[in-house]
This record gives sequence, C-alpha cells and structure tokens, in this order.
Amino acid sequence: MTREALIKRIKETAYLEGEFILRSGKKSRYYLDKYLFETCPDILKALGEEFARHVANDVTLIAGAELGGVALAASTAMATGKNWVIIRNSKKGYGTGKRVEGVLKAGDVVLLVEDIATTGGQVLEAAKIITEAGARVDRIVCVIDRKQGARENITAAGYTFESILTKDDLGIKGDT
Repeated sequence: MTREALIKRIKETAYLEGEFILRSGKKSRYYLDKYLFETCPDILKALGEEFARHVANDVTLIAGAELGGVALAASTAMATGKNWVIIRNSKKGYGTGKRVEGVLKAGDVVLLVEDIATTGGQVLEAAKIITEAGARVDRIVCVIDRKQGARENITAAGYTFESILTKDDLGIKGDT
C-alpha cells in the first residue's frame, strides 16, 4: 500500500470528530480510534511493513504495549521475522504474574511500537519495563504522532522517537 493510500485508509476508517478525553487527560475535538484501523487487515499489514522499515540491523526483538500495541507488534514481527513481546500495563494477579509476555532477555535490542502518541506516557512506561529487564530500546516508533508533546517527552527520556504519520499528514488542523 502506498503512503498516500495508507493515509487515506486510516483517516476514512479511524478519524472521528466530537468531544473526547484522551488517555493523557487532554480534551480533544477529534479522536483517532486505533482499534478501527488496527482491526482492518490491509491497514495492519501495511503498518507492519512500515514499522519494519524502522528496524535497525541490531534489533533482536519487537515489543508492543497492551492493548493497542499488540496487533502492531505482531504485524511487525510477521513483516520482519523477528520475535515479539507484549508489555503489560500492570502485573496480572494470576498465573505467572509477568509484566512481559513472550521472551525478553537481558541484552536484547528492542523496537518498541506504539499506536497513537499524544504525550508518550504509556510507551515510556513500557520502555522502562524493557530497560529494567536489561534490554535496550533502540527506538520508539508510533503510527501517528498527535504532536502534543510525545516527541519531546520521549527524547527527553533518552529514547529515539519516530512516527510513521503525524496529524499533519492526515490533514488534521489544531492541537485539540
């Protein structure tokens, strides 16, 4: 899928207007419903291929935070042939009680994928779990940067940040 076709598909599938509260607590006049685009096979496949372009030679593992990053990480793993892990938002109170599902080892070099980045809060929490396990986050890449502080917060925390698209690419004007 071309970049232009991907932009069109995401906007027509997931762009909503109204009054919304984002995970960051910010109010917005628009919402990009990640589940609407992540559940479309053609868009998900194209995103996996786009994320694969951000995989450096030394990356050994793909990671995505639950829930929005799970399908993206799986699609990227399929496009690259690399294993992937799920980073849980909180430790589950049953079974193994792990924060990471899959195999994350000390020394792994990780591409951390994210859906929509507003302030970067959730993906920074996931990056912390990865680094606490002794692995290194090579870079954090999101599908869409809302351009509301994520890049600044992620780079200030010492990580490389990239996005496949921004709100500008989707023709969205204004911050909220």
